[in-house]
Amino acid sequence: MTIEAGVQPQATHAFAALYAEVQQFYAHQMQLLDLGEGEAWAATFTEDATFDVPTLPEPVTGRAALAATTARTAAELSAAGQRHRHFLSMFHVVERPDGAVAVRSYATVYASRIGGDSRVHRVCVCDDVLVRVDGALRVRRRKVTRDDLA
Repeated sequence: MTIEAGVQPQATHAFAALYAEVQQFYAHQMQLLDLGEGEAWAATFTEDATFDVPTLPEPVTGRAALAATTARTAAELSAAGQRHRHFLSMFHVVERPDGAVAVRSYATVYASRIGGDSRVHRVCVCDDVLVRVDGALRVRRRKVTRDDLA
């Protein structure tokens, strides 16, 4: 993947607003995920979104499947007495000519035993394509790669 350089000076204010919106989007989305709010988390994706992560045997497609997968994971974590926290950072944001927004970020997932210690669970790269649906950002495609499997 080639990463494009900086932003043109005349676009600085518009880019700053987009960058802040992207950060807020991910902060909200990851908190929904970590709270086990599967339906609300899935609603941050387009109806036909794809989610490709190496912990699943195949990509998940569509909001209903995303919500079900998230509910299953939340139940497994609860039964194991664990909590996960997803920290996204190092956002590289590129507005594409078609209006979509490509975002590459680093994700660190912490696992905590309830009443016990916390540890780094996974370090990943997240490549997303965001689009606007009724003015709001939504994920159309997410591909996650894990550093330990790369």
